[in-house]
Amino acid sequence: MSDKKTLEEIRNSIDGIDDQILTLLNQRAELVIAIGKLKRGEKRDFYVPSREREIYERLASRNRGPFPSDALKSVFREIISASLALEAPMKVAFLGPKATFTHMAALQQFGLSAELVPQKSIPAVFEDVEKGRTQYGVVPVENSTEGMVSHTLDMFMESDLKIIAEVLLEVSHDLLSRTGRMADIKKVYSHPQALAQCRKWLEENLPNVPVVDVASTALAAQIVSEDYNAAAIASDSAAALYELKVVKKRIEDQVNNFTRFLVIGKQVADKSGNDKTSLMFSVKDEPGILSRMLDPFARRGINLSKIESRPLKKKAWEYIFFLDLAGHLSDPEVAEAVDELRSCCQFVKILGSYSKNI
Repeated sequence: MSDKKTLEEIRNSIDGIDDQILTLLNQRAELVIAIGKLKRGEKRDFYVPSREREIYERLASRNRGPFPSDALKSVFREIISASLALEAPMKVAFLGPKATFTHMAALQQFGLSAELVPQKSIPAVFEDVEKGRTQYGVVPVENSTEGMVSHTLDMFMESDLKIIAEVLLEVSHDLLSRTGRMADIKKVYSHPQALAQCRKWLEENLPNVPVVDVASTALAAQIVSEDYNAAAIASDSAAALYELKVVKKRIEDQVNNFTRFLVIGKQVADKSGNDKTSLMFSVKDEPGILSRMLDPFARRGINLSKIESRPLKKKAWEYIFFLDLAGHLSDPEVAEAVDELRSCCQFVKILGSYSKNI
């Protein structure tokens, strides 16, 4: 009897704490509404990724446990998402449909209170943001196994949108079917990148089963939901959405399989203190030009984390380079290095300075 009473007492204490949390959440919401009015009057951006980073880092540094810091970020992700919805309606386009990894990245960045709008292609995501139908967009740009997403890079050649944030998402692929039995699988559907990331597993375990490219992992799951003799390579979210059974979990060839996503918008992100700048440029075709284009950064000790080239479609054998570097464009040494880079380039375009993923 005493054990039961102790349990009830503990539960009553939890209820009391929950009531306090609810009161504090509403107090916080009132302050958020006040901030929204100030921003609206000053015509300032409602969504500030660097401010979110500041909140997460401050709370993590003050967290004494036992509540885990990773879970703390998830909790405040939803608090901030709901708060942003109070300030202004938040619409975000993403490469859909629902249950794709881009959808999961959008949820991770913007939370459940944002209105997420699925689009069928990367150009359609850019168009939604450019025409103001949504404030932001989320697109994939790079996978740790398969490299850069060329469609995203190509769109930056044509668009004036800026990168305002990045999202890193661990990608785990499951083999899904209606029956959950390997013996029933006569065909496998998935997105080309997912198939490539599971190539070795498929060769070893389903060597004679044909694979079919489709537009997304979620579309693959949708197709398989109507075919008892097919399987899809997709996420566990897709399995839940389309009521599929897991044949085999985590069939990706590389254990540390991450995809990097970009958040695009019209504004320039504020400096956070731990930033990355992305830019694109075209160089003149002359001896030693590649060495000269890197020298402004090397002499200033600026770390280059990514350099990628793409063919310039309008001219054969000429290339556009994409560069990621540490620092914000407002940093004097970064600004000086970029200005020096312009002297040996046909053009330089800044894609954005934004907070590194945490």
